[in-house]
Amino acid sequence: MIDDILISAGGKGTRMKHLSKDMPKHLLDVEGRPFLHYVLNNVMQAGFENIYLVVGYRKEHMEKFAALHQYPITLIDQFGEMPGKYGTACPVMCARKYLQGKQFVSIAGDNYYSVKDLTAMRDRDDAYTYVGGLVSEHPEDWGVLVVREGDVLERIVEKPKEFVGNLTNVSLYKFTPTVFDVIDSVGISSRGEYEITDAISTLAKRGNVRVKKLEDSWIDFGRPEDIQRMENFLRSAKFPLR
Repeated sequence: MIDDILISAGGKGTRMKHLSKDMPKHLLDVEGRPFLHYVLNNVMQAGFENIYLVVGYRKEHMEKFAALHQYPITLIDQFGEMPGKYGTACPVMCARKYLQGKQFVSIAGDNYYSVKDLTAMRDRDDAYTYVGGLVSEHPEDWGVLVVREGDVLERIVEKPKEFVGNLTNVSLYKFTPTVFDVIDSVGISSRGEYEITDAISTLAKRGNVRVKKLEDSWIDFGRPEDIQRMENFLRSAKFPLR
């Protein structure tokens, strides 16, 4: 079993528009609690012992949140560790000193994952990297996982203009220590950021990446309308997959 999990929560959350102007979107209220509460609750229920939360934008709010609720987490300041650098690879780079030589799970702090799916990824204590995948009716809006026989990841195609598949990336990963062998070679993408999917693509070329399909609920908490969707889910305990 894997004991370590990395939660990326340093972004500004521009898709939330004015709602995230003064605080991280991860702390927006949902049914009387910050969204991040539900993420951490499931992480702890899944049995992770070492929780690393990467913060950045308005980090003082995250620090107050962690202190108030006394969550057993270690805060990592992305902007302090890597000033002027952005992208999904940065949290992993920042956490190197904590996770070097370990297997660990990595998730997006603005996504809700079920205890079932978090536990399933925690159980992947083997030599492979894993990417969580979910079938989408609109794969063109996401990164598409191109998979060959045996659930082996061939490549990731970001927001494809032509259909290449409908199994999409949900930013739920299990990494082995090999991620630190390749992540420093990740260059700046066309968006001007360092992308974790570029590191995964390098590992995929070696045949070392597998895809694990989600079996339970997943919610992207990125836009204002997602607040209501999350509230509806909590009230009904049911939520349609992507």
